[in-house]
Amino acid sequence: MAVAVSDYCRRAKAPAPAADVREALALLADEDDFRVRALTDVDPEMTPLGPFAVVDILRGTAAGVAAQRQTCGYYDVVQELARVREEKTPPPTPAPQAPTFAIPAPRPVPAGDPDEAARKPEPSVADRIAPRKRIAPEPEAVAALDEEASESAFPKKDLPRPRGRFTRVEAPRIAFFELTRMEGKALLEEAIAAAEHRFSLLKTLSHRFNGSRGELTQVDMENVLRDHGLMASLEAKEKGNLIEAYSTHRGASGRVAWALGLSPHELQRLTAALLLTEEVEMVRERFRREALSTSSHLTQRLDLLGRDKYLVDLGIKKRFTDTLRKELERLVRDQLPDATDLHSLAEAVGRKHGAPGELVTRAFERLGMSESLRKQLSPGTPHSSP
Repeated sequence: MAVAVSDYCRRAKAPAPAADVREALALLADEDDFRVRALTDVDPEMTPLGPFAVVDILRGTAAGVAAQRQTCGYYDVVQELARVREEKTPPPTPAPQAPTFAIPAPRPVPAGDPDEAARKPEPSVADRIAPRKRIAPEPEAVAALDEEASESAFPKKDLPRPRGRFTRVEAPRIAFFELTRMEGKALLEEAIAAAEHRFSLLKTLSHRFNGSRGELTQVDMENVLRDHGLMASLEAKEKGNLIEAYSTHRGASGRVAWALGLSPHELQRLTAALLLTEEVEMVRERFRREALSTSSHLTQRLDLLGRDKYLVDLGIKKRFTDTLRKELERLVRDQLPDATDLHSLAEAVGRKHGAPGELVTRAFERLGMSESLRKQLSPGTPHSSP
């Protein structure tokens, strides 16, 4: 019988040593031999199936459940627990060699039917390996434990708030008088070197110093800078940064304010304080003339048509669109007789003047020229100047 079970486990992809097979068969009675033979004579329904899984199937467990238990190592855990329990069980006391006349202690009779314990069947393998259900504690016991914890000899204290490395704690501010001393000049020079303009300098100093009457104000800061003779160096740095920003962003005030970390109102105040209003306007006017010039390449002007915010910032959007519309009407007039549709017309204009056809098509749509051009390109319509 052990050979049949061992061969069956091999075919079920769970070969087992002979000791495990004998240990599993020891759980069966002699009258179960024909059931073992009937099971091992056919091919396994599921895989893998070990010797204990075979016993489990014979006890009534489905083959799929037994295969799942075999896969997750359920039977190995149960077998190991059974071995540990046997090792911990003390050996039986050996019988005395000499006869004794002591009267054995009476066995406790369980309540109810005295023959009930004798008729109680042996637990099956499934009962022994099934997980045990935990019994929830009574509410009275939980309440008693809570009372014991509350009445503990070591009551919980109200600890202070944690002050770890990530806790933000504001440092105490230094008096305004420290900035007016000679030692404050070096500190102001370092702050000016790290700041781009007076607004960022004020923000940096206000975190460390108080003002003459509470919070540090811009008037307090400028007075201290003048007393130390540092106001001229700060203004020179601000002028250079401002003119460079307007040149880099091609006269767009919005982009300049964003680059310097200023609001539009602060940018106007800074420009007026530095007496750069006329110079800034000259830079903006230079980029206005460059945008409106017809001598620049067509691709640049078509690309500029999609930058509405920039044109609005310079205040030339209407003038720019009117100028570009007139120029496209002039360029289309030469290519209109040979074109069949709007796409071929845009490709012909772009090919002649070195511009992408997609930009020309987009310009037709943005400038409202598409409908009139489609009517002129329709069959039977005489071509005329737009």
